[in-house]
Amino acid sequence: MKIDINTLKKIAHLARLEFDENSAKKMTRDMTQILDWVEHLEQVDTAGVEPITTMSSEVNVLREDAVGEHLSHEKGLKNAPQKDSDYFRVPKVLE
Repeated sequence: MKIDINTLKKIAHLARLEFDENSAKKMTRDMTQILDWVEHLEQVDTAGVEPITTMSSEVNVLREDAVGEHLSHEKGLKNAPQKDSDYFRVPKVLE
């Protein structure tokens, strides 16, 4: 499939992209190559090939949730640069 300048302009408008003339020519060539490659891949016989959902065969190992010791309120506030009796004090970021 060949991408022409008009098609590129439509895609660029939808994607809110801007190209100068040289970049538009290069992008047209690049997009045409991508679509040619996809057409080439469509010819590959994939019957009997299981689809994959990830490119890695690693399995995420999760630990069991376990209740443990929690920080006390005093320990949590111990090294705070600014605090009051209950909370961290931080500068206001919104007016």
